Amino acid sequence: MLAAPAYEDGTWQSADGLTLHYRDYAGRDDRPPILCLPGLTRNARDFEPIADTFAGEWRVICVELRGRGESEYAKDPGSYNPLQYAQDIDALFEQAGLKQVVAIGTSLGGIITMLMAGQDASRFAGVVLNDIGPVIEPDGLERIKDYVGQGRSYPTWMHAARAIKETNGVAFPDYDTQQWLDFTKRVMCLSGNGRITFDYDMHIADPFDDQPEGVDFDMWPLLKSLSGRPVLALRGELSDLLSAETLAKMEREVPDLEAVTVPRVGHAPTLAEPIAQQAIAKLLGKIA
Repeated sequence: MLAAPAYEDGTWQSADGLTLHYRDYAGRDDRPPILCLPGLTRNARDFEPIADTFAGEWRVICVELRGRGESEYAKDPGSYNPLQYAQDIDALFEQAGLKQVVAIGTSLGGIITMLMAGQDASRFAGVVLNDIGPVIEPDGLERIKDYVGQGRSYPTWMHAARAIKETNGVAFPDYDTQQWLDFTKRVMCLSGNGRITFDYDMHIADPFDDQPEGVDFDMWPLLKSLSGRPVLALRGELSDLLSAETLAKMEREVPDLEAVTVPRVGHAPTLAEPIAQQAIAKLLGKIA
């Protein structure tokens, strides 16, 4: 087995004074870096499959949003919202001297990407939207609300993996025990008291409770702002967050958007799947 590529730890500052963290895998400087933006409860470890495959040929930057991983937790839980996350990534662009990137956004990370594209799409040489689109299915959103911010902990990695399987088994029906352990070690960590716990601030769930009923923000114009550049939309075949109908409409509405369905997985593909990696490599081939 090949050794995992090395990375440097980087930090940047948010406008409200938080120190935020990213992994920086070295790559060629004649190509735009790949900027990986994770889902709601996830962190930089989520993109190890991308770094394993593409680092070296591409610089890969894997960010951790405020309140996740090694990024500082917010003093105001109300700042755990997509607009603030987009502002934080704006600050990363400025402080790290990023001119243009290939964005890979999983779930929430894809929403952040679309928000930023709505402001200035020229920052993106290409975009991968992983199991997210302008329409979020209510069933998937309710499932996320049910588990995020629960603060559970476990005595061993095996106990934690069994619990993760109970929550996510429908999305990954073919996983074996080792895959569940690997999955668990990406989303959880060893806490100071020796228990295995989720690697995020439980208060990231607070804004869900404050969201008024009936608010419906139209994200289609944001997606359409990506027209004219390579876009890959991945969907897990079993996804409850992105429907097949929305994926088909995305393909119709945005020129140069390629839609790829990843079989036998739900929300969200891990990006280690061969079909996902082949599709990402194809998109990168249009940019290199």
